[in-house]
Parts: sequence; structure tokens; C-alpha cells
Amino acid sequence: MDKKKNASRTRLAIMESAGKIFAEEGFSKATVRDICREAGANIAAVNYHFGDKKGLYLSVLKHYQEMVFQTYPPDFGITAAQKPEEKLRAYIRSFLTRMMDDVHPPWFARLLAREFTEPTWAFDILVEGSIRPSFQLLADIVAAILGKKPDDRRVRLCSMSIVGQCLYFRHSNPVIIRLFPREFSDAGQIEELTEHITFFSLNGMAKAKTKNKRR
Repeated sequence: MDKKKNASRTRLAIMESAGKIFAEEGFSKATVRDICREAGANIAAVNYHFGDKKGLYLSVLKHYQEMVFQTYPPDFGITAAQKPEEKLRAYIRSFLTRMMDDVHPPWFARLLAREFTEPTWAFDILVEGSIRPSFQLLADIVAAILGKKPDDRRVRLCSMSIVGQCLYFRHSNPVIIRLFPREFSDAGQIEELTEHITFFSLNGMAKAKTKNKRR
């Protein structure tokens, strides 16, 4: 039993150290030697637990992303019986909370940002495993609001605009806090941002529906 606990602790220590170093150096520059030194583990432990450096990198990405999605699932407890507008609000709240809350290590956001701007071989796995299913859920909600099919181009554009608003408040935070130091500075603003983005998006989609009817 002790051996299993020790192995589990070693595995988690390696992933934690790997995440920090991958976030700072990127996949290519990070070395297994540096990761193991940081974790206080033998280099052979990486091969034992993850197979190789690629296996370690993918395990780090998947483990922490799954942890975030389990804590804050995209549906955020909504039911099929709820109105599409309510589902949209829940989706946006979940999206913002996943990005702005402290459920994940501080380096994880940097690692994901690096993966988005400098995609590695793991990016497609990340997209298919979590990003596409999450986006499809949003597209289904938007399609119901617009009265269109989920694969309609306008549905995709509206869905991307909603995601874009959420991402702005996360990734542009350094700019926002310099422009408006007393606003949007912490996770306590999540509810306000949820209401704003929902209101803005619903009104934009209502305008789009009216425009389509006139054509």
C-alpha cells in the first residue's frame, strides 16, 4: 500500500513540476532531467509512469484540464427542460469560472496559452478531447436561440463571438487592469461578466434574427 501511495505521490510531483517547466520553457526546450530534478524524482520514473516526454506532456494537459472540467462542467448543472437562454447563461458562467477561478495551478493557464499560440503535436488531441465537445454544446444552445441548425454558419459565428468575449476578459486582463485598475481585477466579477456577456450576446442574436426575417 505504501508503495502505491509513494508511486502516486511521485507521479503527481512529476506532473506538477513538468507543468511549471513546460509552461515556462515550452515542450521542445523543457528537459526530462530538469523536470525530475524539480520533482525530486529519478529520471526512470518518467519512463515508468508516462512512457516518455510526450506521454508526460499529454498527461499533464489532460489531467489538469479534466480536473477543471469536472469541477466546472460546461453545462453547469443545467437540465434539458431549461430555456436556451438559461443554458447560455450557465455555459458562459462555467466558461468564465474555469478560466478565472483558482481550481487549477497558476501555471496551467500559461501552459494552455502557450499551446494555443504555439501548437504542438498534442493540440489536436486537446481539441478533439475537450474543446470540440464544449464548443458543440454551445453551438447547440445558440442554434436553439436562433432557430437554426447547429452547423449553420451564423450559428458558428455567434458561438465564436461568445467564446471571444469570454477569452478577452481572461487573456487581456493585464490591459484591463491598467486601463481600469479597480474593475475586473478578481474572480468576484464572474457573475457580473456572466450577465453582461449573456445580455450582449442575446441582444446581438435577436438583432441577427430580425435581420434574417427582413431578407
